[in-house]
Amino acid sequence: MPPEAAIVLSLALLAELAVGDPVSPLHPVALLGRLIAKLVVLAPNRGDVIRLLYGAAMVLGVGVGVAFVSTLILDILDGISPPVAIIAGALLLKVSMSYRQLDRETLTVADEIAAGDLIGARNTLRALVSRDTESLPSSLLTSSAIESLAENLSDSWVGPLFYFALFGVPGAVAYRAINTLDAMIGYRGQFEHLGKVAARLDDLVNLIPARLTALLLVSAAIVARAHPGRAASHAFRDHKRTESPNAGWPMAAMAGALGVQLEKVGHYRLGDPQAERTPSTIRRGIHIARWTAALAATFALVAVTVLSISADVIVPLLQQH
Repeated sequence: MPPEAAIVLSLALLAELAVGDPVSPLHPVALLGRLIAKLVVLAPNRGDVIRLLYGAAMVLGVGVGVAFVSTLILDILDGISPPVAIIAGALLLKVSMSYRQLDRETLTVADEIAAGDLIGARNTLRALVSRDTESLPSSLLTSSAIESLAENLSDSWVGPLFYFALFGVPGAVAYRAINTLDAMIGYRGQFEHLGKVAARLDDLVNLIPARLTALLLVSAAIVARAHPGRAASHAFRDHKRTESPNAGWPMAAMAGALGVQLEKVGHYRLGDPQAERTPSTIRRGIHIARWTAALAATFALVAVTVLSISADVIVPLLQQH
């Protein structure tokens, strides 16, 4: 881990606090999405094996490509001006993660439900979940918002921070690329074979972040004066009820922390119905999520600082021998 990693992370976190994740067609993730869409259009229409291989090549090409390009850009800039390279690294890391927008949209859903604007809540929720929201009543809208908040804590925040701590900026942007591929083509039906590798790789890279997120949610429940014991027990008890091997961990932990049951009708129920799901439940979930995000950022900053200091001490010692 290079010594400037802690500075890069600090700047990225400050940028997230200051500007969040502005919606723009020129946003790197939006550009990546358009690239993936074009590659999908070029995919062969026949032959399951051929589509599977094409999908695998897409994942490999996009994932390795963004990691290589980011490494190349940072290396070139570092040779020209190290401070500029640090700023560029912070910007690349910033676009690989997103929490403020998630927080804002989830709070909007809570406000719209509280105001009786279920149509508005359904429309807002479409940006957060893949399920059909058209006929969801307020209780299920509330459940969907909390589920999305918990799951996206892993995908959009803990995951990028985790892979940055391990592999630097290229690791974080490659993780975001895999996550974007899964979001776009990692579904059954039309993309059954084309997106299979993307879906499986996304499952693999999220094995640790999802469980870390559940652990952080338990810790945050302590600070937020929620129910850490139930958060832990429900995470272990209910995490297997979802089709995803990972999503159940943070969602079940959040359900336990809030003392509610989260459900996707016909698919799963997580937690126990100890309390009614209301807009205030969403707001309490946001409060716990904010503590979770803060804890994740703190641990990541400590980790990269320790790794950087260790590298500064250990590498010279090895060179002496």
